[in-house]
Amino acid sequence: MYKRWLSVIAAVLASSASAYAAEVPASFDSKNCKAEYPKASLMNEEQGTVSMSFQVSASGDVLESKVEKSSGFKNLDKAAIKAISACKFKPGSKDGKPDTTWTKVDYAWKLD
Repeated sequence: MYKRWLSVIAAVLASSASAYAAEVPASFDSKNCKAEYPKASLMNEEQGTVSMSFQVSASGDVLESKVEKSSGFKNLDKAAIKAISACKFKPGSKDGKPDTTWTKVDYAWKLD
């Protein structure tokens, strides 16, 4: 009985892993998509990394965005969301076909 449950669990895990592998999140070229440092943040020497999620359509447009983890500074978070939302994404796919997907993006604000 114990061995049968292990094989059932292994089969469920294998099928869920293959289902998950069938989804590819959207992506974009970060070199061509930069945010402008907010002037107030420059003056206050604010730095940090904002973690965001974007829902991207099958045509590569951002449908929804949200901050997952703040940089610690609202101006930096807002500027990152605004800039990345305006970027053109390469659409994600499900089962090999372009589809609406969520993708995560981290944006690091650093002063030189």
